[in-house]
Amino acid sequence: MGSEARGYPPFDVPKRVADGVWIVDAKPIHAMGLALPARMTVVRLTDGSLWLHSPTPFSPELLARLEELGPVRHLVAPTIGHWKFLQAWQRHCPGATCWAAPNLRRRLQVRASGVRFDHDLGDTPPDDWSSDLRQTVVPGGGGFREVAFFHPPTRTVVLTDLVSNLEPDRVPPATRLYARLTGTRAPEGSTPTYLRASLLLRRRDAAAACGRLVGWEPERVIFAHGKWFETDGARELKRALAWLLDRG
Repeated sequence: MGSEARGYPPFDVPKRVADGVWIVDAKPIHAMGLALPARMTVVRLTDGSLWLHSPTPFSPELLARLEELGPVRHLVAPTIGHWKFLQAWQRHCPGATCWAAPNLRRRLQVRASGVRFDHDLGDTPPDDWSSDLRQTVVPGGGGFREVAFFHPPTRTVVLTDLVSNLEPDRVPPATRLYARLTGTRAPEGSTPTYLRASLLLRRRDAAAACGRLVGWEPERVIFAHGKWFETDGARELKRALAWLLDRG
């Protein structure tokens, strides 16, 4: 399979998931010698504006397609690692509010970048989307935090790195090996082993937060890397997080 076919084309176009929810798959991003599929989730709030979770690389064409759905009003960096494409979105969406995962703005790399964050996220949804989304912070050691979200009208959980599910035929050989070694190879996607170590440093709090995710009883679970769970979301999420929930 050629590299242009890896990932989840078509790229950089909104794909409808449910009423008011879309995903945007980007071309694989390159980090540490790996090529990882990357995904943004888009939710249209009840005021008609768009909420962009973990924005993928900006392009004028993608922005134009999104603006057909509604004005971009919120840019969400849900983990300490998913923020690097925000500045371009900020430049082209000057009216959008930028939200940061806890501890993100403290990182030296983030401070040096000049990216602007307007507010930090927590367990309580801000008034901007409290009628549309629930959220919880999944904590780990070393400053790791992932803010997970739930869209009750469509029973959709939105994650970032907490679960990965990398299909071998969608990634190149080095990433295939990574998926096998980290326990994130589809169809048995789960939490990468490196992230498990971090979450175990805050085991009880992390397990409680993940228990809330399962308790929301999602029908589907979207995440940034790999084939997301389109059906039986609660069951799949419970299985993927069993390594932590069973210790909680």
